Amino acid sequence: MTAARVRAAFTDAGVTGRLHAVDLDHPDREVSVGADDPVVLASVFKVPLLVALHHSTHDLTRRITLDHDRSTGPTGVGGMLDPVTMSLRDLAYLAVTVSDNAAADALMDLVGTDAVNRALRDLHLTRTAVVHRARDFMRTMAEDAAPDELPAALTDPVVLSRLRALNPDHTNRGTARDLTTLLRHIWQHDDCAPIRHAMARQVWPHRLSSGFPFDDVRVAGKTGTLPTIRNEVGVVEYPDGGRYAVAVFTRSASTAFTLPQADAVIGTAARLAVEHLR
Repeated sequence: MTAARVRAAFTDAGVTGRLHAVDLDHPDREVSVGADDPVVLASVFKVPLLVALHHSTHDLTRRITLDHDRSTGPTGVGGMLDPVTMSLRDLAYLAVTVSDNAAADALMDLVGTDAVNRALRDLHLTRTAVVHRARDFMRTMAEDAAPDELPAALTDPVVLSRLRALNPDHTNRGTARDLTTLLRHIWQHDDCAPIRHAMARQVWPHRLSSGFPFDDVRVAGKTGTLPTIRNEVGVVEYPDGGRYAVAVFTRSASTAFTLPQADAVIGTAARLAVEHLR
């Protein structure tokens, strides 16, 4: 019944959706809607990146400089004009809280995709893989859209159909179930406490958090966004101690950049699932 209500919510919002929700303390209790289908991670890839970083031997207080040739983006270091020097742990914080692409790519250049994928394999997350940095999204989209030009071409369904960045066979990919398993690992290990701290301070309240508008319910999450792709994974914690990992991945039929209903349904679907688990 709950899965049917989640599917109906996705349909009403004009999206195709995948969801997995699980009680962190009773993992046999779950809600699944296409939870094992491959999905595009978009910026959700920054979560396994940070897991690999925090399980590595790198000194997270080490400071590095991101010069003018760093990755660009609208937030964080990616939007700044001058060279920036900061610690690895502060770069990790920005990569999650404001989805800073430059910060994430600096960490990926240091850690490497092999280490990220090895960390995923160690956790038996066999359906999840990281093959691209954030800067590769724009590079491959520009290549695949040619001769059309970005960003105007990103509202053309024909162009979107040929973008590798939107095809889980050719970009960072995973499943909703894999991501809740990763969240369970993060919430169980002391090494990952900084990741939990950063996810709890993510600045975007319009997706997962919108389903839980209560002062005493805490939501820690990480969004992911590409053309037609809107995702969020996170953990919802109640004052009675209940903790629920939720992963929601959607793709909209509309190519519009602004679709409030597609954002909001992530919170709606998560709330339906968590209410069932409670």
